[in-house]
Amino acid sequence: MKKKPFTVVYEDNHLIVVNKAAGILVQGDKTGDKTLIDYLKEYIAKKYDKPGAVFLHPIHRLDRPVSGLVAFARTSKGLERMMELFRKRDIHKVYWALVKRRPKDETGKLTHWLTKDEQKNVVTAHDEEVPGSQKAELNYKTLGYMNDHWLLEVRPVSGRPHQIRVQLASMGCPIRGDVKYGFPKPNQDGSINLHAFHLIFVHPIRKEKLFLRAALPEEKFWEQFLEFEEIRSKDQDLNNTFSG
Repeated sequence: MKKKPFTVVYEDNHLIVVNKAAGILVQGDKTGDKTLIDYLKEYIAKKYDKPGAVFLHPIHRLDRPVSGLVAFARTSKGLERMMELFRKRDIHKVYWALVKRRPKDETGKLTHWLTKDEQKNVVTAHDEEVPGSQKAELNYKTLGYMNDHWLLEVRPVSGRPHQIRVQLASMGCPIRGDVKYGFPKPNQDGSINLHAFHLIFVHPIRKEKLFLRAALPEEKFWEQFLEFEEIRSKDQDLNNTFSG
């Protein structure tokens, strides 16, 4: 049975937030493959019987092999205000990553300066600022261990391309399946075990606080970690961290 490209997590007149399947492009690239934007425009046109062009704009992106939450604006007002939240870093993202090697410290903060080779689509992390680099920061916490892999919770402070992938690799913990950044073998389906798990922000128009969660992919390796998902969904620490 073919995987659904997305499931809707939140939807109103201004925003739609979906749980993207790994392997789906958010926006078009040179492959010409069908994108998440294409799928969502079809969904909106059918659901609301909309003739003509559908307004839909991604507020952020996920790499193709990554699963989890992606937010889109359905109106220009929603887009403008959500982009402002991102500029102010008032949108908090929480990811889960599976790594083979245990981090040296159970919790920590990583700071690097990233440069990108656009032709190869590869990012390099530097310990010090170099010409053309962008500062990248994230916080991580080790949540548990199962089947010879460690589950990390990652909270990026900045939002740089491939940031989590290259920063974890730089501390010797490449993400499972991510051969681009040093994991020894790919996953069979081409995914990597990085999942955008939580998205937390105040709705820019309704002014209500949203705590959105994306269920883990229905995939055998991820499913071993469902008990951690249940624990974290009940853990008030996650909500309290962003309650201010």
